[in-house]
Amino acid sequence: MTVTTGGALPGGEYDVTVVGAGVVGSAIARELARLPLRIALVDARDDVGDGTSKANTAILHTGFDAVPGSLESRLVREGQRRLAAYAADSGIAVEPLGALLVAWDEEQRAALPGLADKAVRNGYRSARIIPAEEVRAREPELGPGALGALDVPGESVICPWTTTLAYATQAVRAGTDLHLNCLVQSVTSGTSGHPHVLSTSRGPLRTRHLVNAAGLYADEIDRLLGHADFTVTPRRGQLIVFDELARGLVRHILLPVPGALGKGVLVSPTVYGNVMLGPTAEDLDDKTATGSTAEGLALLREKGRRILPALLEEEVTAVYAGLRAATGDEDYAIRAHPAQRYVTVGGIRSTGLTASMAIAAHVVELLADGGLPVTGARELEPVRMPNLGEAFPRPYRDARMIAADPEYGRIVCHCERVTRGEIRDALAGTVPPGSLDGLRRRTRARGGRCQGFHCGAAVRALFEEASR
Repeated sequence: MTVTTGGALPGGEYDVTVVGAGVVGSAIARELARLPLRIALVDARDDVGDGTSKANTAILHTGFDAVPGSLESRLVREGQRRLAAYAADSGIAVEPLGALLVAWDEEQRAALPGLADKAVRNGYRSARIIPAEEVRAREPELGPGALGALDVPGESVICPWTTTLAYATQAVRAGTDLHLNCLVQSVTSGTSGHPHVLSTSRGPLRTRHLVNAAGLYADEIDRLLGHADFTVTPRRGQLIVFDELARGLVRHILLPVPGALGKGVLVSPTVYGNVMLGPTAEDLDDKTATGSTAEGLALLREKGRRILPALLEEEVTAVYAGLRAATGDEDYAIRAHPAQRYVTVGGIRSTGLTASMAIAAHVVELLADGGLPVTGARELEPVRMPNLGEAFPRPYRDARMIAADPEYGRIVCHCERVTRGEIRDALAGTVPPGSLDGLRRRTRARGGRCQGFHCGAAVRALFEEASR
């Protein structure tokens, strides 16, 4: 198993290379790792899941509101079943909270029966319309004026960070080469049986089959292969994360009736014990514009004041923004080009986390149509991820773990109750963090109320000691 972050790439030829180590690319690499093939996973950043995947709204969707009959609808339904089982086996935090799609005016209330019917057409039959009185009883802190809601009991929240890391860890342990800090600059498309040659910031890479899971840059990679099937428009989603003391204000994922630019602003608990408000939906030209804006945060506060007024009185832990790969289409842009031995995985929106395992299986089928040998598949060695969820036991309060290893009783980050043992384990992991932000996604260190003001120096010292 190999994880490289610098220097020249190894020689030889890969059977399949996946470009993009977000949640979808890592899931594809994991699925391919089951085959007796030489696999590479490459990413321009210094860590897996460091792009769109790190700023996901972290909902494990039922797919109730997808476009019926679409590829996304099928893959979300299948992916939800796969990921729920995988998370349970792998220790990934999931909380089944259910969702309420709240109607705030007559137009939105009139849309609820159509959404309930859409859920049925998507194979989800547990959704039901509930009256305002029941909505109020189930969410006492909800703002005034709610006229009813669509109850979707199957929706959950999940830890997106450990999901991506679990996929990549299994792939690497099964023999996949993970090459980070590896920007793809150009591609010489393989013809007449010759391999593709990728020119990267770390030198050339040769591969027979190529999968483009480059997220925001998937359209640019597609054009390098001679295709122009879609264009990615970066859609910025700004979010506000409120302190853990706000957690008691909300019991469900509170969803809006969706509009033209997406599902709109929601209020949702997180598995880390916070409450999240967002996202905005701003179409931009800049694929690097992940900064928050005063206008965006003001809009969120305005929306939040209507949904859950008491939330606006709580302390804000963090604000952040992520970019989603919008294409203008209502479906995923997953396209196979068998003659080129090439598959594009584009236009994957926020449902991509839920659908990731099903997308991976679908992509392997498409690669097989392009001549990839898929016989001899094996089961991968199970992986057990560190629990980052507040609803489940964590090391600082596990007497047995502390007795066996006192480092699990030595708290470094007091806001998030992260111990030296957890930081040590993350730094020594199969896919170690490439930065302090990567360490935060593995442990929650520096992610709490003080944002590293008190623990930052100690965490940095541990990180730098491990990097020597």
